[in-house]
Amino acid sequence: MLKVGLTGGIASGKSAIGEVFVSLGAHLLKADDLAQRLMRPGMPIYEQVVHQFGSEILNPEKTINRAKLAQAAFGGPNTPPRIQELNRIVHPAVLRAQEEWMDNIGSDDSNAIAVVEAALILEAGARHQFDRLIVVTCQPEQRAQRLAARLSISVEAAQREVERRMAAQLSDEEKIKSADYVIDNSGPLAESQKRAQEIFSDLQSELRSRENNPQHRAARE
Repeated sequence: MLKVGLTGGIASGKSAIGEVFVSLGAHLLKADDLAQRLMRPGMPIYEQVVHQFGSEILNPEKTINRAKLAQAAFGGPNTPPRIQELNRIVHPAVLRAQEEWMDNIGSDDSNAIAVVEAALILEAGARHQFDRLIVVTCQPEQRAQRLAARLSISVEAAQREVERRMAAQLSDEEKIKSADYVIDNSGPLAESQKRAQEIFSDLQSELRSRENNPQHRAARE
């Protein structure tokens, strides 16, 4: 199997590219969804996050309010950011869970391509988990426009959120240095989809090459 990381800054279009890979036959795990599951009441991360950030981040039914947690983690004009505190709690558990997910996929299908979509692969020091890394980019001004449309907020509010989130992420230029493939998602979606299809074809070719390599088969067995 091939383990593939799919990353990029906020509102770069990672999810749209992930959907293309799924349509072509890949397995996809969204790290953000995984983190949400791991922060449900009763989970160890839940207790740690609530202990660290206080009951103020909870909804009336005691689930974690993501918006309140984000506000506490990323800070504001009068409050310092605490994102590193949150990452120290969440990242280790997420990395263990996504590694287990990929291993389970490989056990079920040795010809699988398992894709993990995550914004902070490099920031979390998780590059080593993946055989290949794909970075999705776009123009800076597009991030705010896309986020505003997604959240139904003003472009100005979206721009502030983008700046807040990007302060905790590597720049596109830094991410590209570690990439095996880059998808520039600045243009029409059809162009990005075509690029994703080309990359998936390359990944399938690499997978077939590995399967035909006697040394690789022996190591797997």
